[in-house]
Amino acid sequence: MTSFMAIILGFVQGVAEFLPISSSGHLTLFQHFFGMPETDQLFNVLLHFATLLAVCVVYWRDIWEMIVEFFSFFTDLFSRRRYRGNPPEARRMVLLIIVGTLPLFLVLPIKDRVEALGNNPIFVCGALLLTGCILFLSDQMARGHKTVRSATLLDVFLVGLAQGLATIPGLSRSGCTISAGMVRGFDRKFAVRYSFLMSLPAVLGATLLEVVDVMKLEGGVPTENLPKYLLGMAVAAVVGFFSIHLVRLLADRGRFGAFAFYCWGAGALFILLNIMGWSLVPTA
Repeated sequence: MTSFMAIILGFVQGVAEFLPISSSGHLTLFQHFFGMPETDQLFNVLLHFATLLAVCVVYWRDIWEMIVEFFSFFTDLFSRRRYRGNPPEARRMVLLIIVGTLPLFLVLPIKDRVEALGNNPIFVCGALLLTGCILFLSDQMARGHKTVRSATLLDVFLVGLAQGLATIPGLSRSGCTISAGMVRGFDRKFAVRYSFLMSLPAVLGATLLEVVDVMKLEGGVPTENLPKYLLGMAVAAVVGFFSIHLVRLLADRGRFGAFAFYCWGAGALFILLNIMGWSLVPTA
């Protein structure tokens, strides 16, 4: 992997992680057509971690309030303090994120099999086409009004199931979770906010698992690739920061349908290129 490829993949991750076009699918296809090793899963996970940092920057106030309320909950529990009214929104958001994250544990036993699907470009392209259908239908949803106060545990559990399904390469995590939230009647702004905040434990957990696997198999992160990893991560974080703001704007205006046409076009194009045996890297 060259530094140029690291920059390109970092840019793709920063854009595709938040725009509902599947970052995992695009990374897989770009790696395939650039002739990059399919087994460099660590780099993919580190790019996801970089975009997680972008979420932390944009939603730092929400995250800080949730951390405070998380520890305040245990303080109140031991002091037997009870709220006479409703608990703070940040405390309820912590509960909603925990419930929404639970379905990911169903994926853990088949994690390797799910990741292996990314080795098949045709399958990834098919998942991109399906993502386009999900996005197109999401724009047909009526505007909901549920917020952190009114969303139910069943609502967020179903959104969590959508997040678990989106671990399949080619399915957009943000597209699936935001669309699922809209189907459950979420306010558009809340659907986007919840989707991004719910990604924090999922991405952090995936990063830790992958780093542990690399440490066991290779005895550590390959130092020769570390500068390129850091370069790609920096690009992904900066691009991701601006992409989050763009998604918030487009979701509020109900413009997700435009990305459906992109996913259909990209999926069809990569299928055609694969059939033709075309690659950006000439064969020896």
